[in-house]
Amino acid sequence: FYYFIRLCLEKILLQCILQSRTLSGADAINALRPFYFAVHPDFFGQHPKEREVNENSLKRLNGYLENLQKPGFRSFKPTQLTFYVREREPNSSNVQESFSASGFRAVSFTLRTRDLLSTVLDILNSCSLSTEHVQSLNVNTQPHKEAKSTLNRPIKWDKTYYSFTGFKDPEEELEQAQRVETTLISWLDDNEASAVKKLKKSLPLRKELERLKFELSHQLQLSDIRWQRSWGIAHRCSQLHSLGRLVRQRPEVLKNVKGRTVVFTDRSGMSAAGHIMLGTMDVHHHWTKIFERLPNYYKLQKRLLFLEDRISQLLGGIQVIYIEELQPLLTLEEYYETLDSFYNKLCDSRLPFHPRSLRGLQMILESDRYAPSLHEFGHFMIPTVCDPATLQWFIFAKAQEARENLKRKEEMMITEKELIDTSTEKFSLDRLYKEPSVSSAQMIDCCKRLLEESLPYLQGMHLCISHFYSVLQDGDLCIPWNWK
Repeated sequence: FYYFIRLCLEKILLQCILQSRTLSGADAINALRPFYFAVHPDFFGQHPKEREVNENSLKRLNGYLENLQKPGFRSFKPTQLTFYVREREPNSSNVQESFSASGFRAVSFTLRTRDLLSTVLDILNSCSLSTEHVQSLNVNTQPHKEAKSTLNRPIKWDKTYYSFTGFKDPEEELEQAQRVETTLISWLDDNEASAVKKLKKSLPLRKELERLKFELSHQLQLSDIRWQRSWGIAHRCSQLHSLGRLVRQRPEVLKNVKGRTVVFTDRSGMSAAGHIMLGTMDVHHHWTKIFERLPNYYKLQKRLLFLEDRISQLLGGIQVIYIEELQPLLTLEEYYETLDSFYNKLCDSRLPFHPRSLRGLQMILESDRYAPSLHEFGHFMIPTVCDPATLQWFIFAKAQEARENLKRKEEMMITEKELIDTSTEKFSLDRLYKEPSVSSAQMIDCCKRLLEESLPYLQGMHLCISHFYSVLQDGDLCIPWNWK
């Protein structure tokens, strides 16, 4: 009898849940267009940290939305997300032009909803985006309200029913899930076994990767081999095997790579930092052309270095630098054009900087900002379109602060390395590292708090400090830097 009652109750609840989903998947995508426009990673090309955070958060959000559309979805575990949202211009009415190129803000919110409409509205409201357009969709929001009230109207069983039958109270389960916040200990309890299993499975491939990397680096006398993205171990091995085949088939085209760094990326060429980029989607024919063009790339690189030196002389000795971790992966040609345009602008303005008055300071050029700024690490972030007079005033006004930031950066880097080494040793980690989007200050704070804990789960593991919890496909544990 009780089994029959339980089946009936579950059927009623399932129907109500399905009724409450008044948006289809396509409707949800349309409703979230302003949100996607505000956070899409493609608009954060000059800001790798913010781009990576948004990429990771979008993956988790898409997973949440997909689960909501699965028949019989019953997992209501709260999901915390962080996005960098591009700011709107105050007086802009055109949606396509309503965001400034320089401003963005961080927004964090937790999804606890179990239907598409509520989720869409929560996302838009959390990001301070208008929800008026949701009313204009083919699906009206009124049925949602009715469905919500219907959901609260099924047979209202007394609490003694659940005590007597042993069945779980769905309302109580939902409230409890909403109250629970993921903690480091609880997450490790739930995910350690899965991570250990994946890590053990990946160990042979990890050894193979190290072997291939060492052999190719030694054979070609490379300075290093890197990857732009967090591809899995198997994917990386495959890329090295491809490079190895090219070495065997066309050894003569690789004679000019000595002392260089090879980076597997999304496109082929030479990077602004002087690294050889091999596009992972390109075939050997494209790679061969890149290696054949290396002498021409080296000539262009010399011209680029000369241009940086000329800009430095015009700006009182300030050093022009390119920081891979903080800037997009530009090609050598793209970066040269940026420098050349900026140099011509400086020559026309003839700014009166005293020679060598700014020696020891650093600056990077950015193409998607309109106002200069000073980074916490001490380097100036100068827009290529910056007005020369504004540039001069800003550098003079912030010069002393920049020197202090540079000194603090050196101290911070030393502290960060010491804490990483200490944490690795204390927890017997195989590796402790961070994502590029995690700052040194965040890493330092994270490691200091980790050292106060007793975490036997971490022995022999690969731990990545990130912005969210995750177990990577090869067993690496990702935890947010601000874990609870």
